[in-house]
Amino acid sequence: MDGSILFLAMPRLSQALTPSADQALWILDIYGFAVGSLLIAFGSIGDRYGRLKLLMIGATVFGIASATAAFAPTPEFLIAARALMGIAGATLLPSALAVLSELFGDPRRRAQAIGIFAAAFAAGFAIGPIVGGLLLERFWWGSVFLINLPVIALFLIFAPILLREVRATRPGRVDALSVVTSAAGLLLMIYGLKHAATEGLSPTAVLAGLGGIALLAWFAGRQRSLEHPLMDFSLFRDRVFTVAIITGLLPLAAWSATAYLAGIYLQSVLGLPVLHAALLALPGAVVLTTTCIVTPMVVHRIGKRTALIACHFSIITGLLLLLPITITGGVGWYVASTMVAGVGYGISFAVVADTAVGAVPTERAGSAGAIAETSNELGNALGIALLGSLAALIFRLQGPDLAPTLTETLQLPNLAPTIIEETKSAFVTGLHAAVIVAGLLHAALGVLALRWLPKSATPEVTGDVLPDDTVDRTKTIA
Repeated sequence: MDGSILFLAMPRLSQALTPSADQALWILDIYGFAVGSLLIAFGSIGDRYGRLKLLMIGATVFGIASATAAFAPTPEFLIAARALMGIAGATLLPSALAVLSELFGDPRRRAQAIGIFAAAFAAGFAIGPIVGGLLLERFWWGSVFLINLPVIALFLIFAPILLREVRATRPGRVDALSVVTSAAGLLLMIYGLKHAATEGLSPTAVLAGLGGIALLAWFAGRQRSLEHPLMDFSLFRDRVFTVAIITGLLPLAAWSATAYLAGIYLQSVLGLPVLHAALLALPGAVVLTTTCIVTPMVVHRIGKRTALIACHFSIITGLLLLLPITITGGVGWYVASTMVAGVGYGISFAVVADTAVGAVPTERAGSAGAIAETSNELGNALGIALLGSLAALIFRLQGPDLAPTLTETLQLPNLAPTIIEETKSAFVTGLHAAVIVAGLLHAALGVLALRWLPKSATPEVTGDVLPDDTVDRTKTIA
């Protein structure tokens, strides 16, 4: 909910704080960078020291950071508050999945529970823009962050009553060096990619990227020698798990980039009111929510292989429906795109988390959930950073070169109608470029899934009863 509202609020926020193009991207993606950098660490810490305790601490910090963001006086202050929200968010996601795994030991019930869990995310996407649109029509942009506070308050009241503390039976110790190197490596690598996308291959971008890769390589090597590794890389030996985790990354990259760019398109290119733009996202969000709930029941019959393949080709089709939009119209194409792609996004949200959590023993569920959520959050951040930067680059190359962003250009006084048309056309061309790149990436992964994933069925599909150890080895297949 918080993320979808922020996409909608960016035009109003940009008018109030006047961030640069780079700062606007950081406001959006610093949350994802912080979450993605720390999910692995906090997933393991929750496994060892208690997931409920970590949930309570994280929720409290998230509420404080949200209130701070609401009253940020400068872009830099808002970026810092969003980073703190990301640190808190990293404590919430893997622990929530681990608690679900503990509450529902039966694989089918767990899959349904995770489907509902994913549907809650989708419902947030649906509710967020509507609530945000109502708030933005009546209050200042910072009000969109204050809606987090009552949710946090309710969680802090009921979580200790409804949830019990869960931790690993033999937790071991947390390797502090692994925590630092995983977080630093991810952050440096992502920063290098983002800087290269926005500024070109500068020495700063190259050094940051190479430094991040080196730290992550050292981190991976260290995990093999630890009795209690922070991240269990052996999970990636399973091709289904690997494809599922990549499936957690790419759809979020496509969704975040298109949601961000489409929000600007509807408001700044077509000139729609903020609430009208929010309501147009509702049909796609309903499809996404429904798909999250239905997917576990369908996957039981068709298998995860078919579901993962269908996920990518549904998203490709939805993305291609954005190509006919123009500066004079495209609302129908946008709604159709969100509905078709919503099927793929819903499959991704439901299948990826269940595959990750179901592949490991309960005491490692937090770590497995962290891998799945890391792929989601990194996809969310990279989508805005890379695909958003690609759209911004196209805009700078084809636009009138009066300001670095569409919003800043349209705010300039005394613009000629031809300049306004040229500005909007350049933005739409950038949106099309981002859509094409995202579609090609999904096509590549769809083909990879066709070639990699086995066609054999699981016991859940065939109805056979196998020994427990055999089920553990086969539950991620098909």
